[in-house]
Amino acid sequence: MEKRSISINLAKGRKKSFLDKFIKWALSAGRLIVILTETLALFTFLYRFSLDRQVIDSHDRIAQKQAIVKLLKNNEDKYRNLQSRISIASTLSGSGTATVSFFQKTMALAPKDIVFNNVVLSDDFIKFEAITQSVNSLDTFIKALKSDKKVASVSLDRIENKASNATISVGITAMLKK
Repeated sequence: MEKRSISINLAKGRKKSFLDKFIKWALSAGRLIVILTETLALFTFLYRFSLDRQVIDSHDRIAQKQAIVKLLKNNEDKYRNLQSRISIASTLSGSGTATVSFFQKTMALAPKDIVFNNVVLSDDFIKFEAITQSVNSLDTFIKALKSDKKVASVSLDRIENKASNATISVGITAMLKK
């Protein structure tokens, strides 16, 4: 024969209190909230590890690139130095050509019997130390210098008559226009 279990419920008519309802909710829905919160915390924790890995990888890449830049620094310095020297050389080449042209033109102004002992050419002036046997040649040369477009003024710094060898020694300075 089959045995039946008997169930006795003494709290059948009793109304559920707020505390009972809260406990029932806390044990069902609260458990779900706790599980979701812990899952979110776990994913955040794992995401933090991936971010840390990315930061470490970025630092490694930066260190590698810094090493490459440091290695190429000497070549870059040589290149910049060479560029600077090429720039200076091209500037001087252009001004040097103009200076040589002016010097040749000025020397061509001198009559044949003027002998130059010393010629100093700078950006501001040209200075001549010369010997001539004729005052007319000296006068012709000074007038030719004065008529040049690049010459601002001409001054006769020194003139010496050397009777012993029948020559005139002169020092002439021509100030150039800027």
